[in-house]
Amino acid sequence: MTRPKVLMLDEPTAGVSPIVMDELFDRIIEVAQSGIPILMVEQNARQALEIADKGYVLVQGRNAFSGTGKDLLNDPEVRKSFLGG
Repeated sequence: MTRPKVLMLDEPTAGVSPIVMDELFDRIIEVAQSGIPILMVEQNARQALEIADKGYVLVQGRNAFSGTGKDLLNDPEVRKSFLGG
């Protein structure tokens, strides 16, 4: 597909080196800036939230927190429980 309506990514950085992970996030940002919406599930919460317009933190399959990426990065409970302080 050359112009998807939505790009869905399931843990695109799983199992890759930190250098490759940074490159992947750079490409994801480029795609988003082109106007294609992205729905991404990602274990690297900090880096994903840094680029997210909207984020959801799931706990045991339920939505525990939601907000903008910046709001979630600055939420004390999210930081303590999921981002290492």
